Amino acid sequence: MSGQPNTDGSSIELRITEISQLFHTLDPFPFRDKDLDKDAEEFIVGWARETPSDQPLRIVVHLPEAQARTPAAAVLPEALSRYFAYRAQVASKDLAELLRIGRRMLLIGLAVLCISTIAARFAVHLMPDPLGSLAQESLAIFGWVANWRPLETFLYGWLPIVRGRDLFRRLAEAQVDLQPYKT
Repeated sequence: MSGQPNTDGSSIELRITEISQLFHTLDPFPFRDKDLDKDAEEFIVGWARETPSDQPLRIVVHLPEAQARTPAAAVLPEALSRYFAYRAQVASKDLAELLRIGRRMLLIGLAVLCISTIAARFAVHLMPDPLGSLAQESLAIFGWVANWRPLETFLYGWLPIVRGRDLFRRLAEAQVDLQPYKT
């Protein structure tokens, strides 16, 4: 399963002594459905972030020859693909949840803005001028501040989740090559 060295900067290289180093040992699921070890995931994702996003990824796993002949080695590409596809799916659900909550926050914020704008108009007429003007300005500011978080969510909050999801999708589609070495 070895391939030519990738010189375009889109290869992520790992050197392990056992395939089990890549996965949580307490995970009760079959090997191809196991979760990646936290350190292994951070390493792979960290290097993937450094690669050009317009190039396909390649994960090269250097492991002892004996490990390369095991049944676990045969399903390693599928296991990595499944794991990162799952992570992409979770990120998509997180995005949908963020946007759902953002819509609710926006409705609340707009309601607060409408109520504070109406209250500000009444405050000018009900209170003497210095106090009425202060109340009007304070209520207007309060109404806009109530929309700060929803606007932040829709303008900027979704971007890191989309970028993470897209990175996980790229990792799920990555070519996985095993490079055996002699111990």
